[in-house]
Amino acid sequence: MTWSTGVLGCLAGLVIAAVTAPVGVSGAVFLLPVQLSVLGVPSPAVTPTNLLYNVVAGPGALIRYWRHGHVTGPLTRLLVLGTLPGVVIGALIRVFVVPGPRLFRLVVAAVLLPLGLWLCLRTLRPGRNAPRRPPSRRWVTLLAVTVGIVGGIYGIGGGSLLGPILVGRGLPVAVVAPAALASTFLTSIAGALAYTVLSLTTTGDIAPNWSLGLLCGLGGLIGGYLGARLQPHLPEPALRLLLGLLAVILGTLYITETVR
Repeated sequence: MTWSTGVLGCLAGLVIAAVTAPVGVSGAVFLLPVQLSVLGVPSPAVTPTNLLYNVVAGPGALIRYWRHGHVTGPLTRLLVLGTLPGVVIGALIRVFVVPGPRLFRLVVAAVLLPLGLWLCLRTLRPGRNAPRRPPSRRWVTLLAVTVGIVGGIYGIGGGSLLGPILVGRGLPVAVVAPAALASTFLTSIAGALAYTVLSLTTTGDIAPNWSLGLLCGLGGLIGGYLGARLQPHLPEPALRLLLGLLAVILGTLYITETVR
C-alpha cells in the first residue's frame, strides 16, 4: 500500500463517517465501493477490511452517544443478539458460496433504493401517513439476524439497512442511531475475527487489509465523533430525510456499477 492510498482511505473514512453517523450508519457500506474501485482492495478481502474499519471507527460515535446515555437500551440488546450469530453465518456464506461483488450490489440496490424513496416520501409528506405501531421484539430480532447475515457477507455492518427499516417503522432516529451503531460495532468485531480464522484454513484473499482498514478506521473514528456531536442539533425530519437520501444514493450507485 502506498502512502497516497493510505491518506485517501483515511480521508474517505472521515468524510463518510461524519455524514452517516448522525443517522446510525457507520459508513462502511459507502466505503466499500471506494475500496473496490479506488483503493483496489480485492474481493473477498474487501469484506473483512470493511469490518475492520467498523471496529476502529465505531468508538468515535459511540463514545459521544454513550455520554448522553443513548447506547444502552432494549433496542440495542435485541439488535446485538440477532446480528452477532448472523454475521458469523454471513462470513461462511461469503467465503464458500458468494465470492463476487455483483450479486451484492444488486441485492443492496433492490433493498435500499425503494426503502430510501419510501422514507423520503414519508418525511416530506407526513400528513398522508398514519402513525405506525412500534415493531415487536420478535420482528426486530428476526430483522437483526437477517441483517447480520447480509452484513457478514458484504461487510456493511448492518446500520445502513437497520436504520432505514426501523425508522420507517416509526422509531425515532435518536433511538435507532446509537443502537444500530452499537450493533454494527460488536458484530464487526465478530465478523473480522471470523474472517481472520477462515483465512488460516482457506486459500485466497480472505484476510483483511490490516493497514488500509486501520487507516480508514482512524478517519472514521474522528468523523464518527463529529457526526454524533452534530446529531442533537439536527431536527428529526432532517435526520429522516438524510437517512432516506443516503439509501437512495447508495442504491443508485450500486445499480450504476452493476450495469457497467
